[in-house]
Amino acid sequence: MFTVPVQPGAVRVARREAAAKLAEFGIAPKSLLSDVALLVVSELVVNVLRHAADRSPTADVGVTVGAGQLVIGVADRDPRIPDVEGDALGTGLRIIAELTARYDGTLTVEPDLASPGKDVIARFVIPDAAAG
Repeated sequence: MFTVPVQPGAVRVARREAAAKLAEFGIAPKSLLSDVALLVVSELVVNVLRHAADRSPTADVGVTVGAGQLVIGVADRDPRIPDVEGDALGTGLRIIAELTARYDGTLTVEPDLASPGKDVIARFVIPDAAAG
């Protein structure tokens, strides 16, 4: 996990750090899964900038791989939980939901048990050809 300040340049920093984590886990740079993962990181950090900057000076970004899944999570300190079901989705979360569905994954939002905020979590099943 790494922390980015919620300020201009946050998306660039988050993408750079996430790309390094993906490479550590064997997700090939410039692969479709890597590109999708970086887009998801970008969209989630943009959402923090747009909707939670007044309550969250930082965002915690997690990129993990295990049990055949890639998991990307972004936590902020804003307790408001967006609806990730149905027509209530904003454009960014709709894109993420569609991308996770293409990889037999899920998009969820959970209250953060360690703070008054939330965790937005995108899970992807890793295709056999995506790593390496």
